[in-house]
Amino acid sequence: MITIQSVELYRISMELKAPFVTANGAYVDRETILIEITDSEGNSGWGECVAFATPWYTEETVQGAWHILQSFLIPTLLGVSLQHPKEIPAIFSNVKRNQMAKAGLEMAIWDLYGQIAGQPLHQLIGGVREELKVGVAIGLQSTLDDYYRLIDQYTADGYERMKIKIKPGHDITLIEDLRSRYPKLPLMVDANSAYGLNDITHLQQLDDYNLMMIEQPLAADDIIDHAKLQANMKTPICLDESIITYDDARKAIELGSCQVINVKLGRVGGMTEAIRIHDLCKEHDIAIWCGGMLESGIGRAHNMALASLSHFTIPGDISASARYWHKDVILPEVKIEQGGVLLPFGAGIGFEVNREYIEQLTLERLKFNHSR
Repeated sequence: MITIQSVELYRISMELKAPFVTANGAYVDRETILIEITDSEGNSGWGECVAFATPWYTEETVQGAWHILQSFLIPTLLGVSLQHPKEIPAIFSNVKRNQMAKAGLEMAIWDLYGQIAGQPLHQLIGGVREELKVGVAIGLQSTLDDYYRLIDQYTADGYERMKIKIKPGHDITLIEDLRSRYPKLPLMVDANSAYGLNDITHLQQLDDYNLMMIEQPLAADDIIDHAKLQANMKTPICLDESIITYDDARKAIELGSCQVINVKLGRVGGMTEAIRIHDLCKEHDIAIWCGGMLESGIGRAHNMALASLSHFTIPGDISASARYWHKDVILPEVKIEQGGVLLPFGAGIGFEVNREYIEQLTLERLKFNHSR
């Protein structure tokens, strides 16, 4: 039994080693919310609310999530006794959506559960791997030479799949050049909803370049138009922002809206829902992979556990800590070793949290205690 005694929130800011540019803008630092939950016995676990500072990816933001956490979710959680983290979605069912805020708390409880059980999180959820093959996302660059430099560097580092951000005016010619230089490179593109259904003819040109997939080409809340687009393209469509819940995934599969689904723990509300979506994709032979949200090492550690499940066969966005950060908030940092990432075997997420460094990064901090 886990009885929730306290919840502590840390709003931190981490400087990126280089700007990360998408169709929606450039990011030079990353605000995020780290969450520590402590039980009545003094055990603690960590999670991360991965909302961004602005609502470009989903409607959630850091400030909005901070409000939802302290005003609604945490008061519901304090003093609650749980047998298992899978009980959390039902406890939060009175709060609509706000998946990233919910996920941050649920992650922390999964870590806490692992700490108490003395087992790695990836084993607790039924993971089958000890090593993960990894991919990397490359934001929009100024020149082709910048792309070549990064791809050569990441290939040498052991990354097995490259995701290239695209947008109108920065797409077909770019991919043609990259495919000409790297004819056998596992390559995919991510549009972050930058196109419309009237772009079908334009997007069909991507079929010539043997891409693994095109991720979220159309609106973030759409599955119907994506079905029309997929029916007219050979390249597999991957849905990302469109999949918020298990039911979204079920409907997209039934409609033929995609051949691939990208699961992000924050976007779908946490580990419990992510596992359900994984099992659904496995049942219907829909490819699935684990995406990234420029997380700190805490969120990345949870992603690693998720990606250990059997049907995650595509290298995920589980980059080394040094890919994005001068210094990470976990010890040891995530590293690429022999072309992959080794899963930790410590209890819970398997990493030590660097409290001293978190204190240096903290912009705002709140603690909530259960009154006995």
